[in-house]
Amino acid sequence: MGRKANPTTTKVKPGKASPRAKPKRGSDPAPTLPAGEGRVRGRPRSKTASKPKAWTEAEVEEAFRRLRAANPQPRGELQYINPFTLLIAVVLSAQATDAGVNKATPALFAAADTPEKMVALGEDKVRDLIRTIGLFRTKAKNVIALSEKLIAEHGGMVPAVREALEALPGVGRKTANVVLNVAFGAETIAVDTHIFRVGNRTALAPGKNPLEVEMKLEQLVPQAYRRHAHHWLILHGRYICKAQRPLCEKCPINDFCRWPEKTTFMGER
Repeated sequence: MGRKANPTTTKVKPGKASPRAKPKRGSDPAPTLPAGEGRVRGRPRSKTASKPKAWTEAEVEEAFRRLRAANPQPRGELQYINPFTLLIAVVLSAQATDAGVNKATPALFAAADTPEKMVALGEDKVRDLIRTIGLFRTKAKNVIALSEKLIAEHGGMVPAVREALEALPGVGRKTANVVLNVAFGAETIAVDTHIFRVGNRTALAPGKNPLEVEMKLEQLVPQAYRRHAHHWLILHGRYICKAQRPLCEKCPINDFCRWPEKTTFMGER
């Protein structure tokens, strides 16, 4: 006589995972940026993966020397007129591409290139002008709110202080870092999805979140390269070390990269 089935046993339908099934390796949640920032795609290496060897000081120095040689005066790709319009452009770029923002901002900045003009323009008009950008309703509110705060607390000027910038609506650490670097020449590094990916994939500056990557980069980037390190790494991630199909064969720092899936390339430097 056969054993009776346990009536409390949970039945699992075909094609569905058991409720006790363990998560797959490497399924850590994607990291996020502070409030007011866009989401950062990509994940650090799995905890169970072997830890790659850290870059040496000589490797870091040579890597940035090559990046500088390839692009001595790097520039961000967001279009702006002054520190205020730069701030607005960066706020609008959260969870949006620079190219998409650049299509909407010429008309916006032609109508309002100061906080006073932006407030006069009004939220409804701002919303209409940036409608093609993701989260345009929330961003329009933030643009007006931060413009009002700049007028009330900073005389209509963009402050060159991190704490003051991060106190503005829609502005987080990444946005503040971009403005400080581009508008005021500060040696800050704004970790976006591209820098986060490059830092973790190459093992140059691995971290579980953008802040960890930023702190490591601040420690290891040589003084001579800190002013433009932000742009070199972003452009490298955007055009070479891409998320889906990285162009390892064109990478100037391929020989230092610790990524186990990279394609090797031996060429002249």
